[in-house]
Amino acid sequence: MSDRGEACPGCDIVSEPGARFCPSCGRQFHSSEEEATDTFEVLPLPPHEDDRARFPADCGLFVVDSGPKAGSRYGLEAALTTVGRHRDADIFLDDVTVSRRHVEVERTADRYVVRDVGSLNGTYLNRERIETADLEDGDELQIGRFKLVFFHGTAP
Repeated sequence: MSDRGEACPGCDIVSEPGARFCPSCGRQFHSSEEEATDTFEVLPLPPHEDDRARFPADCGLFVVDSGPKAGSRYGLEAALTTVGRHRDADIFLDDVTVSRRHVEVERTADRYVVRDVGSLNGTYLNRERIETADLEDGDELQIGRFKLVFFHGTAP
């Protein structure tokens, strides 16, 4: 890695020095000094028949509609899902527009509530800034540069 950062092998975008992920496509950089341990699976949009095998019909699902990880899918099976730039977040969004601990999504039975946990850039649900809000099927959640569409279950 040089003083100017590393060029992504996938899209040739040059990152900031010390970055672990490409700021454009989200691809992880591999250093010869250390072995990479994080892996991310990028799946196509939108939910379709194959999702039934991966996500229970009563499970919420985020699909990244735009941003560096467009096409990624995240099942919301846990009672509490954390989203942010912190490497221990359940949904890791590596971009400076995302706070380390940006939002939490709480699941109670078939109800999902999103809560901003003190982010600097705010959290937007259907283009309105929120602190706490219920998620409904088809809602668009914006966290920094990322727009995530919420789907509740994948059954027809």
